[in-house]
Order: sequence, then C-alpha cells, then structure tokens
Amino acid sequence: MVACADPPPSQYPTQVSFTEDLTTGTSDLLEIRVSKLEQYSGDFEVGEDGTISYPYIGSVVSAGRTPAQIEAEIQERLADGYLTNPQVVVRIKERRSKKISVFGEVKKSTIIQYAEGMTINEAISQADGFSPRAWKNAVKVTRKSASGRQEYTVPVESIAIGKAPVFYMRPGDSVYVPKSPM
Repeated sequence: MVACADPPPSQYPTQVSFTEDLTTGTSDLLEIRVSKLEQYSGDFEVGEDGTISYPYIGSVVSAGRTPAQIEAEIQERLADGYLTNPQVVVRIKERRSKKISVFGEVKKSTIIQYAEGMTINEAISQADGFSPRAWKNAVKVTRKSASGRQEYTVPVESIAIGKAPVFYMRPGDSVYVPKSPM
C-alpha cells in the first residue's frame, strides 16, 4: 500500500488581524464606560439598523466602525453641552456578528464566534477536533475579500507541531476538513 502525500500548502497570510476585523456589526454587544459617571456606562447591543441607543445623545452609528471611532463620536457628542471633557472607553464585549463555519471531518460541524487573533487550530478545537478520518494537512479555508473569493490549503497538523506558520482566521471564513484518502 502506497502512502498518500499531503498536498502542498498554499501561501497564506500570517497577519494576526486586519482593520475590518476590528469593526462592530449588528448584534455585537458593546461595553461603554464613562469615567466616574455610571449613569453613562453600560452594555449596549448594536441593533439591526447598525446603531446603539445611548443615554442623552440618542442614536450612534456603530456597525462597520471600530470601538475607537464609536468612542470618539460619543465623547464629542457628550462634550457638546452635556459633560466637560468626558473620558469614554468603548470595547466589544461580545462579538456576535462575526462568525466562522467549520465542517467536514470534525467531530462536530459548527458555526463559531470569531475572536481577534483566533487561529485555525483554535477554530477546529471549538468543533471538538478532528474526526479519525480527517486529512489534517489538507484543510481548506475559503475566504471572501474585496478582491473576490480565495481558497487556501492549510497544513493544520504541521502548524500544531511548529513546522508551518500559524494561520489566523478572519470573520466569515469557512473551514472544510476533507476525508483522508487512506
């Protein structure tokens, strides 16, 4: 019986995160804190219209913006007649809008929440790991981008043992683990 070689891995990006990965989307939960003013602080869910309803200033467009951009707008609007030099901090508490699908030869096909810095190994782990029939060094990742659809062959087992660079996930990625030919 002849052993079947792993396919050559793709050249893939090894950048941890991209600016668009850091933006908020509908259903995300934002934590907003205003220093020393609890009545202005709390958790706010981004609505289907892409906004949050914030005390005293009303609707704030949030979807498609980074926490720093939202923070700057709230700070500016609070300073316009409500507070003197407000200190505002915005962070994404729960990223509900950005998802990754994992299917094929994994123990549990699933859709998982994207987290900044998430690796392909972590994504597969959240699908309860590989099934016994998985082709671990031939994992396919499909990614949509502004330039179209890209597909990568990722050597997940080689990454796990330090023989290949880490593959970082992006929101919207689709991970398919094929069946081993052996």
